[in-house]
Amino acid sequence: MKPDIEKLTNIATQVRRDIVRMVHQCQSGHPGGSLGCADYFTALYFHVLKHDSNFNMDGTGEDLFFLSNGHISAAWYSVLARSGYFDIKELSTFRKINSRVQGHPATHDHLPGIRVASGSLGQGLSVAIGAALAKKLNNDDRLVYTLHGDGELQEGQIWEAALFAPHNKVDNLISAIDVNGQQIDGPTDKVLSLGNLRAKWEAFGWDVLETNGNDMVELVATFDLAKSRAFKGKPIMILMHTNMGHGVDFMMGSHKWHGVAPNDEQLAEALAQLTCSTQDY
Repeated sequence: MKPDIEKLTNIATQVRRDIVRMVHQCQSGHPGGSLGCADYFTALYFHVLKHDSNFNMDGTGEDLFFLSNGHISAAWYSVLARSGYFDIKELSTFRKINSRVQGHPATHDHLPGIRVASGSLGQGLSVAIGAALAKKLNNDDRLVYTLHGDGELQEGQIWEAALFAPHNKVDNLISAIDVNGQQIDGPTDKVLSLGNLRAKWEAFGWDVLETNGNDMVELVATFDLAKSRAFKGKPIMILMHTNMGHGVDFMMGSHKWHGVAPNDEQLAEALAQLTCSTQDY
């Protein structure tokens, strides 16, 4: 199906509006990475995934998605709500006591769309590999997708999983890394340099693609290419270059907006920059 880039771009802008409003309302959360990955989530849920908003944990016959860097939950919640998993109005309960829409995704309150808790970094790739192997055992020909932060690659478990997947030909897996060069304490190059990520993942036996994660045309094309290269013996890794805080000029490119909420004036300024025609909650 040919993608409607204008529609996808419009949805991504609305997702960014949701993010800044959600984080502002509770004065807590992680706007920077969420804004940077809004295009990824939009392309994934509105173009790429075969999924059903009538959610069940089993996921047979569906593509599965696992968010490993769970702190960017605001972007995921927005897309889940806007693709019909739960009422958009529930986004207004983000990070509030007894809400299903907690700061890090969890399964305790049975929020539709969430299959695993993802607060602790480094675990999502292992979980996704297990799900992908289960699909193979069940002769289920759908794909498994994951998203990770680049700072998350400083977790050792990631590299254990990176070794395991090619060795076991987990070729129904399409992972992505949000390469924005920022983490909570500063630029990744200063905290703990990641080196040449393409060379690393290729050396581990992955089929590696690179894309601009804030260019909807290029991102969608990369997703389509990744799907065409699935089931050919190797897991696929997309190195997705993004700008932290993308869409809000005073947040862009700075680790300072990793986990800081905008004040009233900053919210108004951000919303003024994020204009679209879809309906706010």
